[in-house]
Amino acid sequence: MISTHDQAIHSRDAKRATYIAAWLDGLLGCAKVAVGALVGSAALVADGIHSFSDLVTDGFVLAATHYGRQAPDQDHHYGHGRIETLATLLLGSVLIFVAGAIAWSSLLRLFRGAEIAAPGLWAMLLALVALLAKEWLFRYTMRLAKRVKSKLLEANAWHSRTDVLSTAVVLIALVGAQFGAGWLDAIAAVIVGLLVGKVGWDLLWESARELVDTALPAVAQQHMHEVALEVPGVEGVHDLRTRQSAGHAIVDLHVVVGPRISVSEAHEIGNEVSRRLRLAYPALSDVTFHIDPEDDAGEGDPSRFPGLPLRPEVDRVLVERWSSLPCWPYIEHYRLHYLDGRISVDVFMKARLPYRDLEALPQQLSHSIKDVPWLAEVEVIQRVR
Repeated sequence: MISTHDQAIHSRDAKRATYIAAWLDGLLGCAKVAVGALVGSAALVADGIHSFSDLVTDGFVLAATHYGRQAPDQDHHYGHGRIETLATLLLGSVLIFVAGAIAWSSLLRLFRGAEIAAPGLWAMLLALVALLAKEWLFRYTMRLAKRVKSKLLEANAWHSRTDVLSTAVVLIALVGAQFGAGWLDAIAAVIVGLLVGKVGWDLLWESARELVDTALPAVAQQHMHEVALEVPGVEGVHDLRTRQSAGHAIVDLHVVVGPRISVSEAHEIGNEVSRRLRLAYPALSDVTFHIDPEDDAGEGDPSRFPGLPLRPEVDRVLVERWSSLPCWPYIEHYRLHYLDGRISVDVFMKARLPYRDLEALPQQLSHSIKDVPWLAEVEVIQRVR
């Protein structure tokens, strides 16, 4: 699991990248609108407005990164990662909308035969600088998104790439207009719109799969199953389930151990399973294991079926049946095993008995409870002092 310190560093880095993007979007937006208005380029003005719209997205990303990376609290026991997933879903929707707008407006301009006046060298240089700046921002943000494992930051990086593509369209349009071929702008814009739509759909699809708890790939699940089986003391693994949340994975599984080992030993075996899974899959943020003393795979949730009596009821029956026996004062305590639908009893004697008496004791104790359907065999254990 990522430590609180690492989460703070990741959140700080993500915010820094988004602040850089916001400043760059603001400066480029002002420059594009001003120069576009001076040279009479509607495409450059529109691209400037597009840059201003990115400021809204940047603010959205900042808010989602801040709240999505917070540690678990009283109302969100599993953390706030789904906030980031939901934001990525919405951002993917925005990209699809932008793609449709680019393609539609470009087709209209193509059919109407709209002409673009020669913009001049400064307008083309500004478009080239904006293109290079946004490409640098895309690469910088994408590297950071991979490092901090943020789907939302990755989505915003792709949003920067759409700006690169849209600015490339504008640059083509400006160059074409300079040489009298303004129709190139519309054709290139339609192609860019399709590319942007593909990116938006991919983000939308991945986020939706995460929100509906889609499991990890079958190969990863099989490997997890094998890793768990390699732990000494593990006799079986079943009901292994996985899901994803904000770039992390969550797994829960049932671990079958020896039926008569101690609770603490069984729990430590489960802890070792958890350790090895985390080493094999660093993206795991949560591992939950359930210890089974026998393999009940395929039998369903046992809490949905009638259960066996717990210790208070067992105590009542054993006291009723055994308290009149001569061995009763020498019984120190007993341990219960819930196996095969019945309860077996290990009886611990607190004083050394003659071998003959000890040999006959299990049969004597078992005979006195033979009519109790949920009680099975009795084993007598004498302490060595």
